[in-house]
Amino acid sequence: MAVGNINELPENILLELFIHIPARQLLLRCRPVCSLWRDLIDLVTLWKRKCLQEGFITEDWDQPVADWKIFYFLRSLQRNLLHNPCAEEGFEFWSLDVNGGDEWKVEDLSKDQRKEFPNDQVKKYFVTSYYTCLKSQVVDLKAEGYWEELMDTTRPDIEVKDWFAARPDCGSKYQLCVQLLSSAHAPLGTFQPDPVMIQQKSDAKWREVSHTFSNYPPGVRYIWFQHGGVDTHYWAGWYGPRVTNSSITIGPPLP
Repeated sequence: MAVGNINELPENILLELFIHIPARQLLLRCRPVCSLWRDLIDLVTLWKRKCLQEGFITEDWDQPVADWKIFYFLRSLQRNLLHNPCAEEGFEFWSLDVNGGDEWKVEDLSKDQRKEFPNDQVKKYFVTSYYTCLKSQVVDLKAEGYWEELMDTTRPDIEVKDWFAARPDCGSKYQLCVQLLSSAHAPLGTFQPDPVMIQQKSDAKWREVSHTFSNYPPGVRYIWFQHGGVDTHYWAGWYGPRVTNSSITIGPPLP
């Protein structure tokens, strides 16, 4: 039998159609059409199906989700928000705040270092010198797709990670500071662990430092990430801490 109005279709058929429409169009263009569409688009079933379709969850997913719609958008946006974290593009996207000694330098991971590093995709690192070297990057959350209401209402977890290592023949000091900033760049949250002092003749293993911002105040619009250090023997060249594979991610943990 011919259908004269799309709303005459069974609701399960309409729901199936909505599952294949891009999420932003669903909310901006479809949801305001009528109360029937609004109610269908607000169904938990629809957003859970879309998460499954996109591979955001598995069939046997059993973790509680407070809001499947928000979960979908957070997962669709989830990625490393730091650009050029592994020095593949030199110093592109980084601000060299302090460039002491023989200045920052990019080096290749040796064959042995690649075997030791937990991510085999990482091939380069940044290295510091005999006077302090610090570099930073500012993440504009709105430019990265995180609209204000999403950040202020949901306040999703913000996870920060960094990897650093010393040289075996020289002592060094590594430091990290990450701040959540308002639209006026006022700090709303800070992670600044004590500098790590690494002694000469250390094992030179790569170490990870991580922190998760939770329950921070509303108004976060930017994230400022700064790291670096200095060698503690003041040797000419690049004997300070090495850093690479830095990351900032927002949202629920991956399945």
